[in-house]
Amino acid sequence: MPFVKVVKNKAYYKRYQTKYRRRREGKTDYYARKRLVTQAKNKYNSPKYRMVVRLTNKDIITQIVYAKITGDVVLAAAYSHELPNYGVEVGLTNYAAAYATGLLLARRVLQKLGLDKHYPGNEEINGEKYEVEPVDDGPKPFRAFLDVGLRPTTTGSRIFGALKGAVDGGLAIPHSEQRFPGYDKDAKSLDAEVLRNYIFGIHVSEYMEYLLEEDEEAYNKQFSRFIEKGVTAEDIEDMYTEAHEKIREDPTPKKSDYVLSEQEKKRSKSFKSHRRNLKQRRDTVKQKLAAFHRKLASAEDDE
Repeated sequence: MPFVKVVKNKAYYKRYQTKYRRRREGKTDYYARKRLVTQAKNKYNSPKYRMVVRLTNKDIITQIVYAKITGDVVLAAAYSHELPNYGVEVGLTNYAAAYATGLLLARRVLQKLGLDKHYPGNEEINGEKYEVEPVDDGPKPFRAFLDVGLRPTTTGSRIFGALKGAVDGGLAIPHSEQRFPGYDKDAKSLDAEVLRNYIFGIHVSEYMEYLLEEDEEAYNKQFSRFIEKGVTAEDIEDMYTEAHEKIREDPTPKKSDYVLSEQEKKRSKSFKSHRRNLKQRRDTVKQKLAAFHRKLASAEDDE
């Protein structure tokens, strides 16, 4: 067979190049996004809400988002770095923190829409499956769909901890119990006690006790922030219980007390210079040449 050179012209790239920039960068799953965003025509242009959960090294981000032609619009958001306002100062990225962040998001968006009185959610947190039922003489529950992004949906993932918190908080999010910790796929049943332990951080307290007995040096290193804040293994369950109560009492976002320093203010006001046109660039070159010639002339005069 003769050698055939592949001509990589415009027609080639139109056929083979990845169409969307965020897909090329590996940031967006457009196959999933299309199905999360596309709304049925008989919904009369009502928004299709989705619960967006993103995990970073130091934070858990939860948002209620809907799509418009101009881009996504965030209806409400809650972050795990807000949990210190409710008494949780350490462990802001574990499963219990993900649950509390999801609960905060749910109560916040329901309060914003005036649905918090109609849908108080699951006030008895025991790890059992809970789904919001519509009230007889009131509005329908707020419905959203889980958006996990590019995260793998493995059993026990913190994404589903945030989902469980949002559902217990009163949001109607379609889900099953198969991805919660404690689910046995052979028996096809959920051990609610295991899930409850994760919600209240009991698995963390048990590991703290184990590490303290086996290797105190490793305990001091791994739980240094807990020790600094004076949080022991016996305090963790009560800490999350009180946090859940405070979140239900007042989920409104708090203003930060942080004050920018003078250096930070100066840095925030700084900006890059605008792009110069051809005439301005040529003028700059002329000024540099003139300065160079003046320097040479002054050097010759000195000699």
